[in-house]
This record gives sequence, C-alpha cells and structure tokens, in this order.
Amino acid sequence: MRNPVAYARTAWRMARALRYPDQLQDILELAAVLAPPTAMTRLVERLMHHDTAARAFVDRPRMGLLHIASLRALPQGTLGRAFADHLVENGLDPDALPYLEARTDEEYVRAHMLESHDVWHVLTGFPTDVAGELGVQAFSLAQVGSPFALGILAGGLANTLLYAFSERDERMRAIVRGWLLGRRARILFGAPWRQMWEMPLEEVRQRFGLDLSAVEAVLPSSAHPAQSC
Repeated sequence: MRNPVAYARTAWRMARALRYPDQLQDILELAAVLAPPTAMTRLVERLMHHDTAARAFVDRPRMGLLHIASLRALPQGTLGRAFADHLVENGLDPDALPYLEARTDEEYVRAHMLESHDVWHVLTGFPTDVAGELGVQAFSLAQVGSPFALGILAGGLANTLLYAFSERDERMRAIVRGWLLGRRARILFGAPWRQMWEMPLEEVRQRFGLDLSAVEAVLPSSAHPAQSC
C-alpha cells in the first residue's frame, strides 16, 4: 500500500503544476504518475512498429554533454546553431535537466524524450511559453501516443479554464498545430541529434516531413471576432 504522505505530495505537485504550468521541476516529478510503468510498456510496444524507433532501442542514441559555445559557433541556419540559440535566448541550461539512466527500453523512452524536448521546439517552431509547450505536447501525443503528453495537455486545458481563459484561442491553436504537425511528420523518436547538428535546419525538417507552412495554411487565423472573457 502506498504511503499516504506520498499521495499527498503528488496531489500537491499536481495542484501546483495546474496553477503554475511553467514550473519544470513539478512537471518532471509528475512523469511517473502521468506515465506509469504499464503505460510506458505499451508505448514501447507501439514504437517497436516503427523502423526508426525500433532501431533506436538497439543503438540508443543519447544527446550527451552539450557544448553550447561550440554549437553557437556553427553556421547560421544549422540545427545545432538554432538549438543553441534557442537555449540561450530562453535562458535554458541543459545541465539543469536530470540525467536519466536508460537500462531498459522504458527508461530509454523517458531519457530520449526529455533530452529531445527542446530539439522538438526548434524543429516545430514552438516558443517556450505555455501555448508553445502545449503545442509540443500535442505534437508528442500525435507522434508517439505519449501518456505523459496527454496528461500535460489535460492539465494545460484545466489551467486555461481556471486561470487563463483569455488565452484559450492561442493555446487551442497551438494544440491543433502541434497535432497536425505530429500526424503529418515521420516519427522523430530515436533520431541521433548529435549527428545532425551541422545539417541545415530546413534539411532536417524536410527529412522528417515537417512542413510548417503547409500546416499554417490550414489553421484558422489567430484573430477572432469574439471578445475574450
């Protein structure tokens, strides 16, 4: 039987994450709750049906140590330069992320998804505000059926209803955009990002079928005649 104190701590983290969805540590600590072992096992089984993902479970590419200065020295327009600029411009420290072991396939999924998160931001063009984070989670849900992503989206919608209703159009547009991008693109899971740093960003997008302009063309205008409540 689980310790009731642990339940209370989890409930507190959920409540805090619901109110302050930009608090990374709370989100990370909820991963085990939003994506329990049984859900992760099913996720691995689904990923095994994709050749790229299945190969990743054998090779297990990892991001490794990031040398931001070296990445920023790469030519403009490369994936590595865009990734480094994204980190610096948003005040993100890659060393602040916990290093996750990857002894099992389930652990590898958690580790690779955590390490790839900001690469996905760069490839999809989503900012790091709440709407952008929801967009990336919608992309993740469409790509791999991540239960963690679905949990974050549910929390994000609840936050919108309770605390940020005036941002509903922006957030819903980001979610729809992320879902469409994820469904149309080839699977990104398991990509060896370190081998792609010197590639042009647009070439990487083309490799994975990420056509941002095509998705933008089918989205409704961000302007809406209805006034915010």
